[in-house]
Amino acid sequence: MPSAKAHRSPNLPPIQLSLFDTAPEAEAAGASSPVRWPRDGPPVMQAAPPAASSSVLPSAPSSALPSAPPPTSLPPQHRHPRAAREIRLGEHCVAYAFRRARRRTIGFVVGPEGLTVSAPRWVGLGEVEAALREKGHWILRKLHEQQERTRRLERARIEWRDGTGVPFLGETVIVVIDPRITGSVLRQAEATLPGVPALTLHLGLPQQAEPEQIRDAVQSWLQRQARRIFEERCAVFAERLNVRVRRLALSAAATRWGSANADGSIRLNWRLVHFALPVIDYVVTHELAHLREMNHSAAFWEVVRSALPGYEAARGALRTEVLPAFE
Repeated sequence: MPSAKAHRSPNLPPIQLSLFDTAPEAEAAGASSPVRWPRDGPPVMQAAPPAASSSVLPSAPSSALPSAPPPTSLPPQHRHPRAAREIRLGEHCVAYAFRRARRRTIGFVVGPEGLTVSAPRWVGLGEVEAALREKGHWILRKLHEQQERTRRLERARIEWRDGTGVPFLGETVIVVIDPRITGSVLRQAEATLPGVPALTLHLGLPQQAEPEQIRDAVQSWLQRQARRIFEERCAVFAERLNVRVRRLALSAAATRWGSANADGSIRLNWRLVHFALPVIDYVVTHELAHLREMNHSAAFWEVVRSALPGYEAARGALRTEVLPAFE
């Protein structure tokens, strides 16, 4: 996910890696960390300014902000519900949650509620504000992105009823309540008008079925399809990479697309089934590549590229797509 990189002391642990890490030119090999994702909520963007020192930095004036204007749709005042402090960044007043933490850098998190700032206990408030102004344009841009993502999430919210649409393999599937059948049956129309979904999922439920019943039936069907598809794609890419998958499990984790263990165990989030097949192939390849390189080094990304050239486009879709909320 987009982030501003931290300046870290040499003795600090490595920054946690994710599906969105860019391929480094050189990186020491290490243990593979699980890849993370936002499931039903907006992503959390994190940044840490340069490590604080014992000297107090002078407060930078508002003119220190980059010349490029922040998004015009951002409201002039953005307030975190637990705001303890506020700062003016250009023409915008940002009220942020502030806490002291056991850390060596000043950290920013732009989440659904707004900006949260964490700072070591020994860092003065003047230095914190200087760091905020230094990253001011980045903060405003991320607040804007969060605002837009929240709007998209609202639009993606599903009303569980007959005729609702659900994403499946990058297409829209229309849910049809059909008491005449048993279980769930996917059908495809031979011909449809442009822009009209061709896929329908018929559920053997009564017409008076409650929204929760419809949701659970759709989710159960999607999970069955996810296992089938993941097994097929793992077989294809395991052969390409000359690795062996000893165990494949579905995950419903709130923050991970998938993970891999050195013993050959793979976990993939069933919600990947909403995406088109190239995106699923990227995540599968990413995890299987860890069975050869348990890190995110340059060598690891070459393994990914060897099995899936042009994987960057599929990885980008994971950043931008908003999945429906199953609630």
